Amino acid sequence: MPLPIVLRRGAQAPPRHRQLADQLRALVQRGTLASGAPLPSARHLAAQLDVSRTTVDTAFAQLRAEGYLEGRPRVGIVVAAALPEQFLRVAPIAARGAYTASSHAPRATSHAPRASRRSATAWPDDPTSARDVSSPVRAFMTGTPLVDGRLRDELARRSAALWRRAPRALLHYGDPAGYLPLREAIVQHATAARGVRATAAQVVVTSGAQQALGLAAQLALDPGDQAWIEDPGYLGARAALRAAGARLVPVRTDAQGLDVERAVKRAPDARLAYVTPSHQYPLGATMSAARRFALLAWAREARAWVLEDDYDSEYRYATAPLPALQALDSDGRVLYVGTFSKTLVPSLRLGYLIVPPALADSARRARAVSDRNAPTLEQALVAGMLDDGSYARHVRRMRLLYAERQAALLAALSAHCARWLEVTPSDAGMHLVAWLPRGVDDQRVSRAAHEAGIDAAPISRLALVPLERGALMLGYAAFTPAALDRAAERLAVVLSRVVSPRR
Repeated sequence: MPLPIVLRRGAQAPPRHRQLADQLRALVQRGTLASGAPLPSARHLAAQLDVSRTTVDTAFAQLRAEGYLEGRPRVGIVVAAALPEQFLRVAPIAARGAYTASSHAPRATSHAPRASRRSATAWPDDPTSARDVSSPVRAFMTGTPLVDGRLRDELARRSAALWRRAPRALLHYGDPAGYLPLREAIVQHATAARGVRATAAQVVVTSGAQQALGLAAQLALDPGDQAWIEDPGYLGARAALRAAGARLVPVRTDAQGLDVERAVKRAPDARLAYVTPSHQYPLGATMSAARRFALLAWAREARAWVLEDDYDSEYRYATAPLPALQALDSDGRVLYVGTFSKTLVPSLRLGYLIVPPALADSARRARAVSDRNAPTLEQALVAGMLDDGSYARHVRRMRLLYAERQAALLAALSAHCARWLEVTPSDAGMHLVAWLPRGVDDQRVSRAAHEAGIDAAPISRLALVPLERGALMLGYAAFTPAALDRAAERLAVVLSRVVSPRR
């Protein structure tokens, strides 16, 4: 009996050997061709379908390689006795009380094992929980860079070239500290842009800045150690320090950055200070030179560490940046965190930690235990961009574009929201802080904005100590001036409902 196979013809049809293999596979999977059933010879099947014998032989070879067909002496090609699906699907469990994939999950009982104490205390904060990662990017989402067609094309071209030409070593397990050419390129970049002083041996490539913060906290802190942290400040840093067992000491910041004098009075024996000196997150201040030297002097006296998160240092619009704290450190006390998530693509998940020489070996071992190594091909891709200057060109292009978008957002807020919000330009970064009138709950305003299709994060969520005044964080980097203006109009409608005009 002829097999029920029909092949499409024409220039737009898939190759005939692929069509034949797909249809034969489907007949086997449905049971139309049972295990052990013989197939027509290649000559007879080729005649039936009016194709060359090479087409049939190629399809048969493909299905034999996949395990659907096998050859038997004096019989020819038959359907395999054991099909691939038997080895890819778990067999049902018939034991009493067991459950299958289709049943409900097991219920908690008094015999369930107890979770560790760390599971209840080490991870009290989820820095991602406030944002639905499945929701679309919408104004005024913060921390979101522009990923335009030009950058996509650049990344696609480099990625394709790497997959085609990568040597075998690049496809194998990598060095836990990171791909050496990338570590060398990071040192050159950080030296030129931020004055950092380091060697490639001090660099550990991480899966984004968050892993770098967690790794630094584990290297520098013992459970119970006190750690200064900017307040309000970055939730990811708060979570990383708490996971390391730190007792957080929130320290207010002002126009000069973290108040070192106040921090010393509160916790002189702290083991670590977490700071974002280039562009304080979220308020935007740049730590003054006097505060920088005071912080390093305290760290020397207290034999403490400084964890420098060089947040948004690439995007400055008004003044040249001060050197990184790491560049001023003569005692080997600063751990420096950088990332490519804000400059390239967040999903790339590549960051780095530059440690003092005394911690280099420990950092490499800790990275190996964490998740072995960051994806090597992605590391090679970024290394190439750093080496040939395309990364620097991209950052320069984005800096100009983001400056224009910040100006557009300021104009839109002035036109639509000036009755309720107090906003000033920022010298750096990708968001503005819009202060609400005193007494207004910024989280209530943020929820109302979310219901109106706007992402306006409340600054109070980032504070350990209640703030005297609420504010909204409004990102602009990923949005066109027209989109920013439309979002400002919608925000004005929200504010008119829930906020009294400021006086």
